[in-house]
Amino acid sequence: MDLFLLLTTFFVTLALGVPVAVCLGLSSLAYILSAGLPVVIIPQRMYAGMDVFVLLCIPGFILAGNLMNFGGITERIIRLANAMVGWMRGGLAMANVADSMMFGGVSGTAVADVAATGGVMIPGMKKSGYPGDFAAAITAASATVGPMLPPSVPMIIVGALSGISVGQLFLAGAVPGVLMGIGMAITCYILAVRRNYPRQQWQGFGELIAAFLAAFWALAMTGLIIGGLLTGIATPTETAIVACLYAFVVGAFVYRELPIRAVPRIVVNSAISSAGILALVGFANVFGSILASERIPQMLVSTVLAITDNPILVILLINVLLLCVGMFMETIAALIILFVPLLGLATSVGIEPLHFATFAVLNLMIGLTTPPVGVCLFVACNIAREPLAKVISAVIPFLISNIVVLLLVSYYPPFATWLPTTLMGN
Repeated sequence: MDLFLLLTTFFVTLALGVPVAVCLGLSSLAYILSAGLPVVIIPQRMYAGMDVFVLLCIPGFILAGNLMNFGGITERIIRLANAMVGWMRGGLAMANVADSMMFGGVSGTAVADVAATGGVMIPGMKKSGYPGDFAAAITAASATVGPMLPPSVPMIIVGALSGISVGQLFLAGAVPGVLMGIGMAITCYILAVRRNYPRQQWQGFGELIAAFLAAFWALAMTGLIIGGLLTGIATPTETAIVACLYAFVVGAFVYRELPIRAVPRIVVNSAISSAGILALVGFANVFGSILASERIPQMLVSTVLAITDNPILVILLINVLLLCVGMFMETIAALIILFVPLLGLATSVGIEPLHFATFAVLNLMIGLTTPPVGVCLFVACNIAREPLAKVISAVIPFLISNIVVLLLVSYYPPFATWLPTTLMGN
């Protein structure tokens, strides 16, 4: 009865549009009151979930991304992306993908990518002759590449949950992220040729070199992060702090577009974003601990293994489950609740933890562009002022492309494990 109340409260509040963190908190409170447990369990479990050193990366990387964005990074990256691929048929759409890959390597979050670049790319694509629904769809879909590339907030959460090296997780997502970008760029080209979408004139190697030099300091932040982790000079948390200092210096003194007076407001906004994520982490930990006490993870593993212990089928079942969950639940909450039990299931049939972590995060990234709770879709629709139904229809080819990449990564582990193994060892 208590478990039924927990799940009913969660799904009802979620269906009513209540924020996911509040859904988790209210359903956990309902369970605790029904079971006659002390309410003090909630703050205790919340603190335990947030009291993980590696989670300090999150405020650091969010602040670094915001500083770089306010410091002129978005325009420079868009200029570079246009110089690289804008001359091809559908080139502005492909530039949107390239832009997301480069900007995502700085911001670490998909929603930040949509919000920052969508305000420039979507109106620009519409003005150039692209349909508004297509512009919104490719902006939302390409934003999901960002969290696969370092730095990645979901990968930091996974590291905190599993003890897997955050540096290895960052590298594990790199190849799948590039594959996603290539797949969506090919999809853009095919659609552009069929629909006769426009292309820009080739601007010459001079513009390409100038655009690269203009964006160099922004792109170098990703190299700084990876370099610090690979060499062991800094921990992920220390790397995040160094990235903040780097972003401030570049924005204020190199690009000279970051007003000093704007820094306090950026810090406050970053703190609010970080607090929202950490509150979600805390409430999800309470919810997850209740599920653990009810032995739901063990039941899940036993149920799946009773059906099959074939790794191919287990991977398929995990993918289907996570794709469905990603349609309804926020990424971080889904990871905290489901990652550990599913990791136990995966390892029981011989799936390597690093490989599983990579395709699990990839699943939930795809969920950011799937209805009914595709956060990136909502943001892109708002910017493009297009109805959700039209954008959902337009995003389907890109969802198919990303699912193909998901299957490749799921069933060929070297796509996830080769780069971290080569650069960092076991």
